[in-house]
Amino acid sequence: MGMIQCISPVDGSVYAERPALSVEAAKEAVARARKAQKAWARRPLEERVQLVLKGVARLNEMSDVVVPELAWQMGRPIRYGGEYKGFNERSNYVASIAADALAPLVVEESDKFERRIEREAHGVVFVVAPWNYPYMTAINTIAPALMAGNTVVLKHASQTLLVGERLVQAFVEAGVPEDVFQNVFLDHETTSALIAAGSFNFVNFTGSVEGGRSMERAAAGTFTGLGLELGGKDPGYVMEDADLDAAVDTLMDGATYNSGQCCCGIERIYVHESLYDSFVEKSVAWVSNYKLGNPLDPETSLGPMANKRFAKAVREQIADAVSKGAKALVDPKLFPQDDGSAYLAPQILVNVDHSMAFMREETFGPAVGIMKVKSDDEAVALMNDSQYGLTASLWTKDPERAGRLGREIETGTVFMNRADYLDPALCWTGVKETGRGGSLSIIGFHNLTRPKSYHLKKVTA
Repeated sequence: MGMIQCISPVDGSVYAERPALSVEAAKEAVARARKAQKAWARRPLEERVQLVLKGVARLNEMSDVVVPELAWQMGRPIRYGGEYKGFNERSNYVASIAADALAPLVVEESDKFERRIEREAHGVVFVVAPWNYPYMTAINTIAPALMAGNTVVLKHASQTLLVGERLVQAFVEAGVPEDVFQNVFLDHETTSALIAAGSFNFVNFTGSVEGGRSMERAAAGTFTGLGLELGGKDPGYVMEDADLDAAVDTLMDGATYNSGQCCCGIERIYVHESLYDSFVEKSVAWVSNYKLGNPLDPETSLGPMANKRFAKAVREQIADAVSKGAKALVDPKLFPQDDGSAYLAPQILVNVDHSMAFMREETFGPAVGIMKVKSDDEAVALMNDSQYGLTASLWTKDPERAGRLGREIETGTVFMNRADYLDPALCWTGVKETGRGGSLSIIGFHNLTRPKSYHLKKVTA
């Protein structure tokens, strides 16, 4: 079998490599997970919840290793301290709702009948996690899946090769049995072969649209449940009554944080004509303050993109838009960068329109386009002119207006005066080519279990 490599964006070196499992070895890992599942599900719920929280606590103790490792693997600056804030918030929240989310729905409890719907674990859950937020995206499924009584097999992206090992190490050291939570290194062919063989009871995949299509193709005819979180092109809409400074601060952060490599990053912005000029001016000033450089330097606020081929794709999208009349407003001289590298300066484009791939295709880099609009109707039409729908960010002082517009927008989450945040109490979900299913919240627990009905008739003497 071949080696799976992580090429570091920091300096282009091979940072880590692991041998891919053969199909036979992978099937053995799944068999161990299946064998361990029933006993794990029989344990009291509270015991499973506490073991997961101990695993989370153990990972927190490993921050000295985890944070620089993330910088080397995918380029996030160490000054941001890894992903612990969201990782902990999500884990603690799902722990707090587990008992209620998994409680039986009692229809009748009389002297004649007991009728109820219980939530039963699917069995073996396969988590295929992405590199952009490798800890947070994985924990969205791992924590509730384990709490609900599933066993979990994790396959991480090659760009964040060591993350799966770290997660399993923390959870196993905290007392989760080895066969209950396993990390595997698999190539695409083996992954597809396992899914096609019906090895898993549920698969959760976060990644590209093409990746999602290959998951569906592999699962065809097996009736395996799939949760798919795929691409995005999330819009922001700044209305005439918006708090301008707050909008600039949040939307520019949402467009450029993590070098723009956020599933729900802001990729296009529509601004009411009355605020347009000042919004653009303030945004250029905001973005120009970044310090692009080595992510291991505490001064660096913008690291490299995770791979030089991702940076190349963003450069190509920008160049294409500029050739069609767009104007790039951030001075490249402010940022030391080499055209062939993973280090990419942030950029703001104006004079853009939806004929440009830059406003239609996922960019997934620190670059955003801004368009002027005259009305809510125009803004809604532009926001919906997309093959994706993950989140939309609305800027206004009027929640009634935001709610009304929200009902018109084809999206998974509607934000008002926020962006680029995952609230674990709400369902994380998307429409169109962003995928299907939903994680976190009570609904996330329901997606990781199946309903089982009990209709018990009591014998009367």
